Amino acid sequence: MKKTKSRQKRPFKRILFRLILKSILVIALILASFIGSIYLGFWGKLPTKQNLKNLTNAEASVFVDRHNVTLTKVYQFNRESIDLEQLPQHVIDALIATEDVRFFEHSGVDSRSLLRVLFKTILAGDDSSGGGSTITLQLAKNIYGRENLGWFSLPVNKIKEAFTAFKLEDIYSKKDILELYLNTVPFSGNTYGIESASKRFFSKPASELNLSEAATLIGTLKANHSYNPRLFPERSQLRRDVVITQMLNYNYLSQDEANKVLQQNLSINYNRETSTGSAFLNERLYAEANTIISRLNSENKTELDLKTSGLTIETSIDADIQNAFETELVKHLKKIQQLFEAEYQNQKPWQQKSVWLPVLKSTKVYKNLTKKGFSEAEIIKELSNNKSIEIYNGKEYQLKTASVIDSLQEQLKFLNAASLTIDPKSGDILSYVGGADYRVSQFDVIHYAKRQVGSTFKPFIYASGLQSGLEPCSYLAGNTVTYTDYDDWQPQNASKTDDDKHMNYSLNYALSNSMNTISVKVLEESGLKQTIKLAREFGITSPIPEKPSIALGAVNLSFEELARAYAGIVSSKIPLQLNLIKRILKDGKVIYEAKSTEFKASPLSQQHRLELLAMLGEVVNTGTAKSIRRTYGIKDAIAGKTGTTQDNKDGWFIGLTPNLVSINWVGHNQQRIGFKSTALGQGAVSALPIFAKAYKALKLKTTHYTANQFPEVNQNIKNKLNCDPKKRDGFLKRLFKKKTEQKDFDEDAQKQKKEKKSFWNIFKSKKSKD
Repeated sequence: MKKTKSRQKRPFKRILFRLILKSILVIALILASFIGSIYLGFWGKLPTKQNLKNLTNAEASVFVDRHNVTLTKVYQFNRESIDLEQLPQHVIDALIATEDVRFFEHSGVDSRSLLRVLFKTILAGDDSSGGGSTITLQLAKNIYGRENLGWFSLPVNKIKEAFTAFKLEDIYSKKDILELYLNTVPFSGNTYGIESASKRFFSKPASELNLSEAATLIGTLKANHSYNPRLFPERSQLRRDVVITQMLNYNYLSQDEANKVLQQNLSINYNRETSTGSAFLNERLYAEANTIISRLNSENKTELDLKTSGLTIETSIDADIQNAFETELVKHLKKIQQLFEAEYQNQKPWQQKSVWLPVLKSTKVYKNLTKKGFSEAEIIKELSNNKSIEIYNGKEYQLKTASVIDSLQEQLKFLNAASLTIDPKSGDILSYVGGADYRVSQFDVIHYAKRQVGSTFKPFIYASGLQSGLEPCSYLAGNTVTYTDYDDWQPQNASKTDDDKHMNYSLNYALSNSMNTISVKVLEESGLKQTIKLAREFGITSPIPEKPSIALGAVNLSFEELARAYAGIVSSKIPLQLNLIKRILKDGKVIYEAKSTEFKASPLSQQHRLELLAMLGEVVNTGTAKSIRRTYGIKDAIAGKTGTTQDNKDGWFIGLTPNLVSINWVGHNQQRIGFKSTALGQGAVSALPIFAKAYKALKLKTTHYTANQFPEVNQNIKNKLNCDPKKRDGFLKRLFKKKTEQKDFDEDAQKQKKEKKSFWNIFKSKKSKD
């Protein structure tokens, strides 16, 4: 009976064994197929050996200005490098003792460490057993990053890194791998490579790092943010001590050497690198060059790469002009920022919830908390909690105990500025400052923004007036008029003394002093549709509302549109596009050359264009921009136009010389925030100094752009400009005017108001500026 039962159990054991064996084989087959699919590139291509060999053969590409002066370079990793021989031995010892103690024994993947992770960390739950990643695996991750593949992200990326690690070990020596790793690994503070990290946290090259400093930096590799020695000094010191202990355990240090460091408090010498206007130019250059290179690769079946192919990119930029405008813009904005904050005193708009909350909602941290199901009130409460945080104060980053909302409000107080200068005759961009400080905002105002342009649009209103038959010495009444068809809109002048209803002003005077009432009347004379048509002919493509408010500049335009349109005033032709990248060379051979700039003729006759240019010259000589002459003492041939928008949100100055069109703007990225007063916010104060100071600085460098004259105007044009700026009505005309106005008033009072056309309420009963 017992034998029978024993015989019955044997088949069951065999079946179970076979089932387990088959399961193992199926799992092994699936796993092998999965690994094979990764190797064959079904989850994305693996780097080839040739790709990996190019890591040390990569050549930087260089951007040069129109005179072959280097503007910027682009490297494989865009970070500072250092040779391994230059590093102190304790840097290498700390790295190996902490990150990969069997580095010199394995071939890229440490099977012993992987088994330890499997049995101790995963099965036994012992977190202290460490990870299984080697320095070579980490190098593979640093170079190529990781793809988001959903549930398969971790296994696919890990296996890819393993294949890459084996290839790296096959191509490079251990010394080369260490050098590549230390030059590419991300450290705290958004630095890459130990040279950059050393300069950031200790203000010295990595070759001068002492043992404590080396251990501190190596310690941050475990978790860049958590062990940031600036943000979390106590935590970073504990991690440094772990590194020193590891070096002691593996005989890289004596007990005395270890004790000496363990008894020291952590000390750093932080140095935050500055980054201002040039960052915007560099970003624009990189983007345009990459677009061109991608097209070349597609057309020619090449594999050019901006970071590795050693290209020379010739640009239209003039380094002298770029440096002048960038430097003076930053200097001026620092001064005006202090005045801007002082004006508001305790009524700071950037601290109002209606201002900062919409900005907060656009941040990643807010969006992530929203995805997790938190309410607005809960998120605000969470982000109001204080923690150790870096806050930029306009000069440097300071470590403070503050909340995310505090940090946001501090950032929102900063004004911004931008400047674009072109050659009107070629369409070349000569300088490009897309913002004041890349640390405060990475938003490129020139490339992405369309701002209301204020009175800088008035020259096109007056150009239309000249075309319709008006002349620089035509006189129009300066009195305020109420436009009942447009919600009783009543445009007024900045100066009440110009509202005398019996005083008439020449167009020349009205433009130079930016009189709103005259500008609207010029628009009436020339016609709204005709004026918009003319603006289109000047190359303006943005929407222009069919409303009389365009006479005051209620139009949103880009910098490049303004620059091209004003080029049509300075020159007889308008560039259809602006040039930034002219040629690209590889090994001295031209592989790309920009097409010749296309132009179209200015819509104005030569006489009208020169009349308008002369009127804009009077803006500088006697009008709203006269400080160029009186304050800055510049006597050269300069014309221009100031501009200030509603509620002082934007200050503009457009400077014109025979060879330059320069668009300069000061304002705030958040259009809810403007200057408190016109005294500070007007373009003549907020934006004009950028041009004036940069021009003076440029004059010291070169006369190519500063020693030219506008075309000589003929006697006929001189005669048309030679008139009294103001003319008062005589007694009889004033009497007749009074009776006519009373009659019109009585008639209007008896009529019922027509249905009013919709119009922007911001103009209703408000005083428009400039």
